[in-house]
Amino acid sequence: MKPFLIACLTFFFIVSCKKDIEKTAIKSPKEEERKSTKSDNVSILEKEFLIKDLNDIFHKVWLYLPPNYKNSSEKYPVIYMHDAQNLFDDKTSFVGEWGIDETLNSYYNKTGKGFIVVGIENGGEKRIEEYTPWKHEKYGGGKGAIYINFLANELKPYIDANYRTKPEANETAIIGSSLGGLISFYGGLEHPEIFGKIGALSTSFWFSDKVNTFAKAKGNLKNTKLFLLVGGKEGDSMVPDTENMEKLLLEIGFPKDNLKSKIVAEGKHNEAFWKSEFLEVIEFLYD
Repeated sequence: MKPFLIACLTFFFIVSCKKDIEKTAIKSPKEEERKSTKSDNVSILEKEFLIKDLNDIFHKVWLYLPPNYKNSSEKYPVIYMHDAQNLFDDKTSFVGEWGIDETLNSYYNKTGKGFIVVGIENGGEKRIEEYTPWKHEKYGGGKGAIYINFLANELKPYIDANYRTKPEANETAIIGSSLGGLISFYGGLEHPEIFGKIGALSTSFWFSDKVNTFAKAKGNLKNTKLFLLVGGKEGDSMVPDTENMEKLLLEIGFPKDNLKSKIVAEGKHNEAFWKSEFLEVIEFLYD
């Protein structure tokens, strides 16, 4: 009996250890192991924003302040960006962050030029609605005008009232990628008196043909600066769509010196690509 009892105890010990290992694996998936990578000068506002008529989601707003903000009385240009979960912190990002804070901190250390960045979190499953001004037959959407009006009429006044900003349009940028590029393009053309600089990266011009009619009606802007970026490995229509939009804008009188279009042959539709190009976008817009 004694050898049998020892064998049983050994068996149960091995099974117990295996279960503990399995439990550990369940409790510690890869995404939970990621550590926060945001810099000390990045924070999330205590105030969350419920956007009237958009959806029932309280949107968090991330704030990047330049390294010398607390030790100066200087005012700064402001950059409004979307998909805040992906901008500053690997822990909250979907498939990697843009590294906006590290890029701008380094840029400040080299040049002394500082920026405030306001990042608005997307609404998760409601993201398509928020970032599309027009409906798509298959994907829906179409509430982007509400979202942009919130940025222009509620969030920007709040930021200007609570932080040392340069509120003029020529000091204010709106930048995003993919559908975030589409809503940035729309927001800048719809409100040139608010957003005088546009970064439309990997823009989803395919989402609606109405973007062309809109651009023809709104794109004859003399003071707006626009950076169009697209990668050669983003999909069949992305490069020609961007090239066609550039051509359309120039034909209706958008100043050539205010428009930069860049095609990166190896560029893919991801945060790593946008991260690698972000500084060039900023340098062009704020040159």
